[in-house]
Amino acid sequence: MVILRSKEIREMDVDEIQKKLDELKAEYAKNISKSSAAGIYENPGKIKELKRTIARVLTIMNEKQKET
Repeated sequence: MVILRSKEIREMDVDEIQKKLDELKAEYAKNISKSSAAGIYENPGKIKELKRTIARVLTIMNEKQKET
């Protein structure tokens, strides 16, 4: 999954944003379960970046919903 930038997210409509959010959450859950099962994850920065991207998407989604 490519990490999304704020500009890219703002250009999407609400349905697209929701779809991306679902994909990000699924990938985050998969990475968390992998790291807990193995004990050590080869790229812990990926988990951190996924969390930040999810937060970014949620923030922009809330902004768009308040506009309407």
